[in-house]
Amino acid sequence: MRFGVNTFLFTSPFNDASTKLFPKFQKWGFDTIEIAIEDPSHIDPAHVKRELDRHGLVCGSVCAAMGPERDLRGTPAQQKTGLTYMKALLDQMVVLDCPSLIGPVYSAVGRADAVPADEYKKQWATVVKNLKDLSKYAGKLGRQICLEPLNRFETDFINTCDQGLKMIKAVGSPALKLHLDTFHMNIEEKDQAAAIRKAGKHLAHFHACGSDRGTPGNDHIDWKPIAKALKDIRYEGDVVIESFTTDVKVIARAAAIWRRIEPTQTEIAVKGLQFLKKTLR
Repeated sequence: MRFGVNTFLFTSPFNDASTKLFPKFQKWGFDTIEIAIEDPSHIDPAHVKRELDRHGLVCGSVCAAMGPERDLRGTPAQQKTGLTYMKALLDQMVVLDCPSLIGPVYSAVGRADAVPADEYKKQWATVVKNLKDLSKYAGKLGRQICLEPLNRFETDFINTCDQGLKMIKAVGSPALKLHLDTFHMNIEEKDQAAAIRKAGKHLAHFHACGSDRGTPGNDHIDWKPIAKALKDIRYEGDVVIESFTTDVKVIARAAAIWRRIEPTQTEIAVKGLQFLKKTLR
């Protein structure tokens, strides 16, 4: 099990100059970095890889930024744009030697409107078709896609582990896996540990966030059953802190962070990492 941090905690957008953060991440004891690439033009993946190597770090995952124009259940133009964007990320991941593309790879974040059952069924079929295409492309490159259920305020499409597993079964590709997040599960799951066990071998990525998006461990989540469940399914993937603060204005607005949840970004990273290493290992 490796421990990482999502770059959204410290910057948006991530670009070549953002690699100046890497010495801090190394000093604090992180193994992996989850890089949020909002636009492939923002980075030279070869440069980022050199900087990762120089500081003894790896890119364990690339986080997809799914805006309205990249919606795999949207208009034909939005679907095409979304697929083109994520295929470009997969190409960059080869250079970064990164195994996993993660996040809500099925729809735009923030699209949350009740639709009739027939319309939902049509959207589902559209996403299945698009994810079959994307998974085939990822498989050819030796990469995997980790689909993340989001809470009801961020999507009306896939909120739970059960729904995520249903999509994985419908797509039927070994390149499509599941990605669970304690923040979203805290809202949507009856029992986080039970959801982890149900995911089982399909779970390939894990976000560890406080119940308020703050520091893991400085919250009301019951972490012991989560640790036990991860151990029971023999989870060996990355555990990544994906917390947000008001310091990164664009992300704060997108994630509805209206107040200072923790004293500093550094405290979330450092204390969160200490807690996760102690609790999950």
